[in-house]
Amino acid sequence: MSYFVTGATGFIGRHLVEALLDHREGTVFALVREGSRARLEKMIEVWGTDRVVPVVGDLGADRLGVDEVWVEEHRGQIDHLFHLGAIYDMTADDEANQAMNVDGTRHAIELAEALEVGRFHQVSSVAIAGEYDGPFDESMFDESQALTSPYHRTKFESERIVREESTGPWRVYRPAIVVGHSETGAMDKVDGPYYFFPAIKMLRDRLPAWLPLVGADLGDTNVVPVDYVATAIDHLAHLDGHDGEAFHLVNPEPQPVADLVNAFCAAAGAPRFATPVDRSTAGGLLGILPGPLRPFRLAGTLIRTAPVRAVLDQTVGRVGIPPEVLAHSSFRPVFDSRRTEKALAGSGIGVPDLESYAGTLWSYWEDHLDRSTANDAGAREALTGKYVVITGASSGIGQVTALKVAQAGGIPVLVARGKDKLEATRATIENRGGTAHVYPCDLSDLEAIDALCAQLSTDLPSIDFVVNNAGRSIRRSLRLSQDRFHDFERTMQLNYFGAIRLMMGLIPTMREGHHGHVVNVSSIGVQTNPPRFSAYVASKAALDAWSNVVASELVGDGITFTSIHMPLVRTPMIAPTRIYDKFPTISPAQAADLVIKAMVQRPHEINTLLGNAGAVAHTVAPKLAFRVLNLAYHVFPDSAAAKGEGSQGARESEQIMLAKVFKGVHW
Repeated sequence: MSYFVTGATGFIGRHLVEALLDHREGTVFALVREGSRARLEKMIEVWGTDRVVPVVGDLGADRLGVDEVWVEEHRGQIDHLFHLGAIYDMTADDEANQAMNVDGTRHAIELAEALEVGRFHQVSSVAIAGEYDGPFDESMFDESQALTSPYHRTKFESERIVREESTGPWRVYRPAIVVGHSETGAMDKVDGPYYFFPAIKMLRDRLPAWLPLVGADLGDTNVVPVDYVATAIDHLAHLDGHDGEAFHLVNPEPQPVADLVNAFCAAAGAPRFATPVDRSTAGGLLGILPGPLRPFRLAGTLIRTAPVRAVLDQTVGRVGIPPEVLAHSSFRPVFDSRRTEKALAGSGIGVPDLESYAGTLWSYWEDHLDRSTANDAGAREALTGKYVVITGASSGIGQVTALKVAQAGGIPVLVARGKDKLEATRATIENRGGTAHVYPCDLSDLEAIDALCAQLSTDLPSIDFVVNNAGRSIRRSLRLSQDRFHDFERTMQLNYFGAIRLMMGLIPTMREGHHGHVVNVSSIGVQTNPPRFSAYVASKAALDAWSNVVASELVGDGITFTSIHMPLVRTPMIAPTRIYDKFPTISPAQAADLVIKAMVQRPHEINTLLGNAGAVAHTVAPKLAFRVLNLAYHVFPDSAAAKGEGSQGARESEQIMLAKVFKGVHW
């Protein structure tokens, strides 16, 4: 069995190639432009296979520009040709859509006939249904539906070409709006619902999560994760008896736009929208209105008018939502997918509930696709061309900070024990056009730190920022620590001694340049003194105290310090403490934003309101503060890991209540 895939470096295409590698045998020939060959070769390296073979060509050329000699050599040897090379972008213009979607499909058909492939597979879109009003099943195609955008028109036309001009067996797949991987969140561009994410982030950062917002019923949409689409195509392509058929790769249950937005608001920790008047509460009234006058239909019509689009450009457009996307955020047709469901029955392939993976999609976007740092003029001015040493850069706060530094034009210098993870982060940065350097180092080994400092001082033209992010957290009561003094030694070794050894090794280079800024990722615990964190809080407090003292010695040399008293962050470091699973936390991206703020504004401290309140309480009413903390000590037991047991305490409701009242505190 052998395959030919166009669009293999694209979002759906690369997941389909992965599915073919995982589930099938044989060679996968991947069409690639000469300029994108290096990208494909990097993907092949990640896949760790010799079964994917690049074939140089171009969607815009006859027969996809594939060399005639190659065609002759492989005629009759390709069992399946999957055509995914196209534009999947509602904002693209008519010319681009025509060239990629229509002409590209015709050229793919030409190549398939020249190669005498066994079966041609076209990845189309539910967009071919246009503005059809009512159920649209998989047997339907040309129903005189209105096609309201270049994307809709060219997807329809490309499917028509397959149906009318293909001389061999063919199958068509019509995905709904495709979002990231349901398990990893991986996505390669902002599209579909992702256009709304910056606005959701803005709401989260400016309004409390409990505040209800008034929304409107904007109709139904339909999203599916890319892993479902890829595995479904792979399975359906190899079933017998389905040539000449189309398959709807959709969620069988239409999703109200308001519910979709609220799922992502919940994932982000943003306020949610209530729709006091919707189809369920005003069904009778809406039912007597003609279809075009129903609110969500009328809104869609108005959005497509020039005056309204001009207004939208100056309003929602400023937060990154193109009017074209807003106009097509809901579907008028209802997609019937019974043929697909029947064909997939027994395969284990199905569409997961959005609520089960919305958080994963949001986290990936916030960590990898959020461009707010790149768009911040202050961040670009402060970081462009600057070398930023980041410890603990292989995951969590450190990794996301590195990505954001690179966005702003800075050069992250990645330091951690695990070289492979650092190299993966560097590859991500370089694939996005940035530059990064990797220096593996065990930051609990003082001699290794000395060698690192010498190497950094030699290799780098300057050291502009140091972010002390690497850390170890231990949650264990004093009662269970009597025979574990090494907990205190290990925590101090990394969090305090390792950090100051690094700074003492790099400060001479900073002093030579007469500038430098150090960001210490400290803890809200230094201000609030939560029980069971004596080892961790003491190590962070020591680093704070050291920095405060030497800051007065170094300010004349242009070297300054910021301590961030970070609230509880959802990172691998807190994963062993299972009670944190239900606690309010901030994301690594939110924490990284604070680190960027520290580098740009260079304040002495960055604190939360709760952290400041805790510090004041310990000063003004220390006895009361210790009583409250003692209550928390009894409500939050030692973790199973701290006890060496397999079970957890049972006062969950009290724990969650205290965690919400004292949001961000390490309990």
